[in-house]
Amino acid sequence: MKKVLILTVSLGMGHNSSAKAIEDELKSDGIDVLTLDVYQYINKILSETLNLSAAIYSKLVPDLYRTIYEYLDKDTSEDSGSFISLIHGICATKFEKLLDDFHPDIIVCTHVFAAQIIDEIKKRKKTYAKLIGIITDYTIHPYWQTVSTMDYYLIANEKLRYRAMKKGIPDHKIKSFGIPVNPKFNIPISKASARQQLELDESHKVVLVMGGGLGFGIDVEEIVELLDADPDVHIMIICGKSKKLFSKFTEYEEEHITGRLHIFGYVDNVHIMMSAADIFVSKPGGISSTEAFMKNLPMVIINPLAGQEERNAEFMMNCGLAIQATKTFTLDEAVNLLINDKIMIDEISDNINRVINKNSTKDICDFINNL
Repeated sequence: MKKVLILTVSLGMGHNSSAKAIEDELKSDGIDVLTLDVYQYINKILSETLNLSAAIYSKLVPDLYRTIYEYLDKDTSEDSGSFISLIHGICATKFEKLLDDFHPDIIVCTHVFAAQIIDEIKKRKKTYAKLIGIITDYTIHPYWQTVSTMDYYLIANEKLRYRAMKKGIPDHKIKSFGIPVNPKFNIPISKASARQQLELDESHKVVLVMGGGLGFGIDVEEIVELLDADPDVHIMIICGKSKKLFSKFTEYEEEHITGRLHIFGYVDNVHIMMSAADIFVSKPGGISSTEAFMKNLPMVIINPLAGQEERNAEFMMNCGLAIQATKTFTLDEAVNLLINDKIMIDEISDNINRVINKNSTKDICDFINNL
């Protein structure tokens, strides 16, 4: 039986979500699969620290983070003396025993940090498994090109092939299957059925607002302006793990009793909420955006984090997949523009169908299966 090791990194929930989607699909095909969070496996405290610090760093010090990202995004050569490289060397030593015990035929990495650890192990000739990297954003992150033992790079879209090649990745190693997401996002759910499950009135306009697992990108004042702009709009807002944000919106609703603000914490039925919505408002995370694309849900981009999310936004805008709210084109204006323009909504839907592979998870697993 073929054995596949899937390695992810808990820097945000997206990488884990993609890993789980691949795992479930491969297991349904009878493949022996083991999925691990690299830093959790090495050290739980290290994992939690890196996860939170990376998110907060990119949010609270965006200019510095952006400068670092842009520096690394240039033709970066591997820096064996860097702190991250030191961590990867230590991690590689611990992972060697795991590879000896499980002995995978294929190793799939949903984050470049995981790929760099396996790259080190392959250089030591401690494994000869095929190495596959899945890039879960609509760009090519810094350092992917330095993973010299990578067999295949799975990019988010064919339109990114040139960018990957420009970074030095050989054309024959690039496969463009799309970003893997849970297959439940491909299951059609009528708007009427979804709203019935969520106890929402079918006659109103519904906007779904999401700020990622930590609730970043959601501003209370902007949501209030959105409510004031159109009395027919209902807003579902997902605060993720941010208890502070959840409390703020709950207090607002209790004070003003709008009856139009539906507040959620961390949820597992986003696919139903997307099916119920007319418009999706979110930061341009690679996974959450792709989930919305699977539902052909028109998107308004807000507050992209410095680095890859800014590049995601560029790709989506350039391909006609979304519109973006800014300081000078505010969220209420952007939503008002989109929600009242059926022609624009239809054009975005057509672009999504043209650009996005709706069978990405299945295609990736078929590729792995056939190696």
